[in-house]
Amino acid sequence: MSSRYNHSPNVLVTLSNRYRHNSWNTLSRRYHSTVGITSIARASAATPRLIAAATREVAAADRFGTVTAAIYQIVGAVGALGVVAASKLTFDALLQPESARFGLTVSLLALAFMTALTGSVGALQTQQHRLLGERVSQRVWDRVLDTTARADLVTYESAGFATSLERVQQNALTRPFAVTTALLGLTGSLLGVVTMSAVLIGVEPLLVPILLAAGLPAVLLARWASRTEFAFAHRLTPLFRRRNYLRQLLTQRPYAAELRAFHSTKPLRERHRELNAGINVQLRQQVRRRQLIAGLTTIGVALSLTAALLAIIGLVRSGRIDLPAAGAAAIAVRLLSSQLGTLFTSIGGLLESAPFLADLERFVASAPPSPATGEKRPLRQGIVLRDISFRYPEQDRPAVDAVDIEIGAGEVVALVGENGSGKTTLAKIVAGLYDPDLGTRRWDGADAPPADIRASVTVIFQDFVRYQMTLRDNITISDGDRPGDEESVHDAARRAGVLGVTRELPHGLDTMLGRDLDEGSDLSGGQWQRVALARALYRDTSLVVLDEPAAALDPRAEHELFADVRAMLGGRAALLISHRFSSTRMADRIYVLDAGRVVECGTHDELMVGAGQYAELYRLQSAAYR
Repeated sequence: MSSRYNHSPNVLVTLSNRYRHNSWNTLSRRYHSTVGITSIARASAATPRLIAAATREVAAADRFGTVTAAIYQIVGAVGALGVVAASKLTFDALLQPESARFGLTVSLLALAFMTALTGSVGALQTQQHRLLGERVSQRVWDRVLDTTARADLVTYESAGFATSLERVQQNALTRPFAVTTALLGLTGSLLGVVTMSAVLIGVEPLLVPILLAAGLPAVLLARWASRTEFAFAHRLTPLFRRRNYLRQLLTQRPYAAELRAFHSTKPLRERHRELNAGINVQLRQQVRRRQLIAGLTTIGVALSLTAALLAIIGLVRSGRIDLPAAGAAAIAVRLLSSQLGTLFTSIGGLLESAPFLADLERFVASAPPSPATGEKRPLRQGIVLRDISFRYPEQDRPAVDAVDIEIGAGEVVALVGENGSGKTTLAKIVAGLYDPDLGTRRWDGADAPPADIRASVTVIFQDFVRYQMTLRDNITISDGDRPGDEESVHDAARRAGVLGVTRELPHGLDTMLGRDLDEGSDLSGGQWQRVALARALYRDTSLVVLDEPAAALDPRAEHELFADVRAMLGGRAALLISHRFSSTRMADRIYVLDAGRVVECGTHDELMVGAGQYAELYRLQSAAYR
């Protein structure tokens, strides 16, 4: 059995770690419980602040592009005023030639020019918005990626974080640019409303309040639309997540063979259809709500436009205005109505985006500050874990419970045990990816910050990543701050047994691997395993954690790998997790885990003599070969 040590755990550290592990889930539960009218109302109350923040984001993404887009809006508004003025001159020339200040030709040319100008500005705005939208999207994505990078592993693995991330990706990422587009439209439409109103006031002041009467109902309807849209997006996020997962299963290459072997595509397609049906039901309901809101808004604008035009007819019949003034007023009324429509649409866009922007801000604020850069430390004595306990959020039973282990400098230590015994969790604690709830983790006899532990340990998990990059990049990605010199890459590849693979590839180390992004060269499972080992060996640290490093290797390759494991490691210490006892028997020390606890510790021979769980598992495995 492993030795025990008497000590008093630091209660403050324990409480701090537990709070950190549970903080996101607590935040998520509180957030989900308040979604509804109250939370949307709060977002609406904060609309001016959110709009200002979104505008700053857009300006920071492309200041020149933002100014250019604003200029286009102003030019469009001025062009609309020019159309009205040129129309008035044209009517004067046609109906009252003796009093016209300009000739018919000049006024028609001016009208043609102003009409062409307003038409071309729209096309220029569309392309400018396309460029600006991409720049804003890149900047907002950078903020989201910064947030995900800051989240610790426990937070990142929580369901609440994943759901919030999905909702932000689906709904909030485009909102800052949508707000800015709405603001630009609001600026241009306000300028247009002011200029057209000035024209109408000069003709007949009564026409302006008639057109503006549709404003208040339109704003109230826009607020209603924003509330329904955010509630709709919140309800459908879980359905979208499930559907996207099914689409990954049905379309991505890693799943293709098994789905076809089990004929699983039919039931998965059926589930996909069921999700689509559920989404369609709710989408139809939301579309009908939005159509009702849009219809009511359109009716209000149409009624005000009709009333204004009828008023113009009445003014002409009563002799209060002449025909040229009536024609110009009719055009001004039409343009003012159009500008009011843009104005109401822009206000609606601002109100609709506010809850989504608040959601984005909450998500960004949820992550902790950027972690400090860890300092790589040599391992001169060893790493010692005493009375380590760790429990996943929302789980009642600890995954690791009062565990003591030691890994001396240059030692190879093995973790064995049945599935679910806590081996991988303990390995993540050793690597600094998880902080324990209880206990101490000492590096060379002293406490070390988790960032230093992470910088000083290399980890390769059983489900290692197969990067769709070159073979060289697959190796050097483990240490991005280190120059990828040829000698180090070749040394790591040689010790992991990858050099034989490079000779089979068309471009050696510079061959693109995988076929998901490019027509690269694919590797066998065992070859990918060796690439992952080379990645671990390339990273220059004193401790390597290897989780099932031979799972995909055939017996001959496994024997070659572990025949001289210390030579492969180059003198580094290693924590080896494996279900293959042929790989662990050469370890300096073997820890046997059961239900999160260390139940045995010793060398292979000592544990076999002890006739405990290790000996039982070893005999069960070796019996299969006899």
